[in-house]
This record gives sequence, C-alpha cells and structure tokens, in this order.
Amino acid sequence: MHIVSPVLSEITYEGASTLKMLERLPADQLAWTPHAKSMTLGRLAWHIATIPKLIIKMLDAGEYDLANARPAAEPESGTDIVAEFKRNLEDIRARVKAFDDDTIREPFTLKRNGQVLQNMPKIAVLRNIFLNHSIHHRGQLSVYLRLLDVPLPAIYGTSADEAMA
Repeated sequence: MHIVSPVLSEITYEGASTLKMLERLPADQLAWTPHAKSMTLGRLAWHIATIPKLIIKMLDAGEYDLANARPAAEPESGTDIVAEFKRNLEDIRARVKAFDDDTIREPFTLKRNGQVLQNMPKIAVLRNIFLNHSIHHRGQLSVYLRLLDVPLPAIYGTSADEAMA
C-alpha cells in the first residue's frame, strides 16, 4: 500500500461530508455574517471550496509564503461554490492519487515574508494544511448554518437534524 492511500481515503470521506454542508448554503444569505470580525457566509464557503486548489499549487511549488495569501472572494452564488468545490476536490484527489511514496515524502517549506516557519514532508501538508484546515472551516460553517436555522447533515454520527445514512 502506498503511504498516501489512507490520506486519499480521508480526502474522499471528508470531501463528501463537506459537500453535504456546502449544498445546504442558503443562497439568499451569502452576505450574512455572525459577527463584524467574521467572514461572510459566502466568503467562508468560497474559502472552503478553494482550499484544495491552493494545496495543489503549494505541493507543486514545494513551498508557500503566507505573505502571498489573499482573502477569499465573494462568490456569485451557492451553486458556484458547490461546483468549484466539486471540481477542486476531484483535482486534488487525482493529484494525490498520482503521488508515489518518494514524492509524498519530499520536503515542503512554509514561509512568511521569506522567513522559514516550518519544514515538513508533503504528506504533512495534506494532513495539516489541507484536511485539518478544511475540517476547521467546515466546523465554522456548521455554526453559521445552525445560527441561520439551516438543518445540519450527519457527518461523524447523527446531527440534531439528520440520522446517519
């Protein structure tokens, strides 16, 4: 078994769970925010949808400088967000599936303004910067949806609104 196989399975599972959450976005509430310091619902969802695309660029480059990070755009519609996520999820799955054990062990450097913050193997980028980061923001999204009284899907078990399939 390739080193990346379990991570690929996790990407598939977590991606399906995230898709269920994104499909519930209320189209008329994308500009809503729970607090003045929070992202809008649409911006948060767009960020989640585009994380896989950024991770592919990071892995291909072998480094990333946080000084180059740009805030997520405001999407046009909920259907744009879902379509973007589906496309990006499929792209990252294909990219990760193509990695061999040597490639996934290659070094990656995280920087800020050119200063090295962390060196890690590329597989850690997938686990920490992609999966954990995505799950964190999906949790935020679930709170936004709950505050908007949108029924939440079952993810790791039943939710207050839905039984596990």
